[in-house]
Amino acid sequence: MQFTGKRYLDYSSFIKSTFGERVQKISIDIGFSCPNRDGTKGFGGCSYCNNNTFNPDYCTPTKTVRQQLEEGINRFSKKYNAQQYLAYFQAYTNTYSDLESLKNMYNEALSVPKVIGLVIGTRPDCISEEIIDYLSFLSKRYFISLEFGVESTLNRTLKYVNRCHTYEESKKAYTLCKDKGFHLGAHIILGLPGETKEELLNHAIEVSKLPITTLKLHHLQIVKQSIMAGQYKRNPEEFNLFTSENYIEFITEFIELLRPDIIIERFVSEAPMDLLIAPKWHFKNFEIVAKIDKRILEKNTWQGKYYNSR
Repeated sequence: MQFTGKRYLDYSSFIKSTFGERVQKISIDIGFSCPNRDGTKGFGGCSYCNNNTFNPDYCTPTKTVRQQLEEGINRFSKKYNAQQYLAYFQAYTNTYSDLESLKNMYNEALSVPKVIGLVIGTRPDCISEEIIDYLSFLSKRYFISLEFGVESTLNRTLKYVNRCHTYEESKKAYTLCKDKGFHLGAHIILGLPGETKEELLNHAIEVSKLPITTLKLHHLQIVKQSIMAGQYKRNPEEFNLFTSENYIEFITEFIELLRPDIIIERFVSEAPMDLLIAPKWHFKNFEIVAKIDKRILEKNTWQGKYYNSR
């Protein structure tokens, strides 16, 4: 493993080594839905989901892709003058449309000055070979990253949170996308109801088998206007939410089992305080990351220390 000042592979170092400068993601909401929301597979969406928890205020489907990007770039350029941008298709399922519509939106994003690539968030059951082929074509000229919401490697959990897909479907999607020229990412939520510590640690082992470049870890947050908010209110005893101290300790164990070449893009989520019900840690993301870094050093451990040992 190559250390980058940290004892794990961090996303900032990956971006700097890839582009030689700062690159900022600009979120886009193109107004798509999800198959577990519109009735194709189910209704209500994922029980933990409220997309307002991560959409910036400039990010609204009433605006064009170009407008959202230009507003986002204008905002970030005031803070960082010299940088490039990635268009981040973030909200809901961003491959959930016909190919021509997707081509138009992706190309509109790539036509905006200083936008050098796409990051596309989607579900593993909403990808097709024709979309994969087009992303492969784009990757010859642009940075392309496709991120799947895996969320859990346990089918019983996926059923409980109303994902309406299985972990086997996740593995199949990654197999289809492997070696196509673009980067692959995964999202995992840590702390979903009913998962034991051993099962949570096993997520590190399972996702390490996937052909991913990046991994985003999210601790479970209960947010307003989600189905899970009602479940939590009725039966809080069914939830074993992490305290900040327990999460920091857990993450040090999690990364020990993780494949050492996976870039860790995120350790924690940060829902807006006006939407967050629990847990309330009263720390910013960078503060939690600093505490994780400190604990890793104290334990003299590192990413992949016990990879393949279990």
